[in-house]
Amino acid sequence: MPEIIAPDFGTQFIVTEIRGRVLHLRIDRVERRNSFTQDMYRALKRAAIWADTQTELDAVCLTGTDKWFAAGGDMAGRSEDPEGLANEWDATDNFPFRHIERCRKIWVAKINGVCQAGGIDIALHCDVVIASEDARFRIPELLRGIPDPFMSARLAEAVGIAQARYLFFTAAEVGAAEALAMGLVGKVVPHDELDSHAEWVLEQISATGPEARAAVKKDLNRRLPAADVALFHRAMTSPEMVEGMRAFIEKRPVDWPRR
Repeated sequence: MPEIIAPDFGTQFIVTEIRGRVLHLRIDRVERRNSFTQDMYRALKRAAIWADTQTELDAVCLTGTDKWFAAGGDMAGRSEDPEGLANEWDATDNFPFRHIERCRKIWVAKINGVCQAGGIDIALHCDVVIASEDARFRIPELLRGIPDPFMSARLAEAVGIAQARYLFFTAAEVGAAEALAMGLVGKVVPHDELDSHAEWVLEQISATGPEARAAVKKDLNRRLPAADVALFHRAMTSPEMVEGMRAFIEKRPVDWPRR
């Protein structure tokens, strides 16, 4: 096969490598628990768009670094490219979730450790999710006053309405075995077998027909509900969301405004 060279996706915190027919992406911002800046979210969006155009690629494999997969969005608003982000008319356009689902390549999430908030969003929009037995999962958005339309559109489809409500309204942490039992992940393996099992999964994907697997992916995803992105827009500048995010950044108890 011809050599494929990935472009710069616009962030230093996503390590990119192509091995064989797979684009490997590794989140590497451990000093901030692999929390996502808007640049990092946009980089995954760009990776999905680019991978979709590469006929020689079969899959994209996304993982984290050290004990972190991803801890969600960086609420401090840090950015590597503030000017470029300011030119985006729609702040949610940087989010990669819809692009991951639209991409014809199979996205494999290799959950190596803590996976929270936006990290779970990413996993829910990937096609295959493999987790280390050390992985931990949590949905803390409502503790910050954030209604996440991507999560609400996908979580109940994955785990059922009762368990989705429990995860949303308690922000409880669950381990890998419980995540598997409820359908949040597809496979759990011992931590030291995570890499080898992911490689096996990627080999199996490459053994399937490119057109057939893309067709099946599209057919599966068309059954999923659309995310109400306006839900996020309506809440972004609300007093509740502003207070929730400010309290988190200032590391103090939240004082919810009451109507």
